[in-house]
Amino acid sequence: MRTGPARRVLAAGLVALAVAGCGVRPSDVIPAGDPPSGGVAPTTAITLYLVRNGRLLAVTRPGPGGRPLLEADTLALLAAGPTARERARGFTTDVPSEAGPFSVTAEPVGHVTVTLSTPAGELSPLAVDQIVCTAGATSPEKLLQVTVVGAGQSVGPRTCPE
Repeated sequence: MRTGPARRVLAAGLVALAVAGCGVRPSDVIPAGDPPSGGVAPTTAITLYLVRNGRLLAVTRPGPGGRPLLEADTLALLAAGPTARERARGFTTDVPSEAGPFSVTAEPVGHVTVTLSTPAGELSPLAVDQIVCTAGATSPEKLLQVTVVGAGQSVGPRTCPE
């Protein structure tokens, strides 16, 4: 029994019937105006707190278009350190790369707990401030209290000293 070719012919016939009966009729070109121009602007900006000359400074980076970054993702960027352009401008980070991955818990209102993968008590005061200020920059709360926790150690609650 040869059903392979018969099935292919039947399938091709059904596709042709579906396409022919879809109700779309040919038309001329419909003018719609000029195409969009210019660059695509990101919909969000990311604020990180980096260090330059021993001082904490806010640095804004373009965010991913279409969605805001989660707080933990922003903190991961902080631990990854400055971009080449930021390094050329003298920026560094005191947050060690092994501090990530981070988790962020917002409870109660106005308080955030940032959990690290390293001992919180071993961070420099500047690194804690970087985490506190960066976590605060992602929150709509004005005076956000941030507690940094890691390996059974806790620092805070603190607010951004800036």
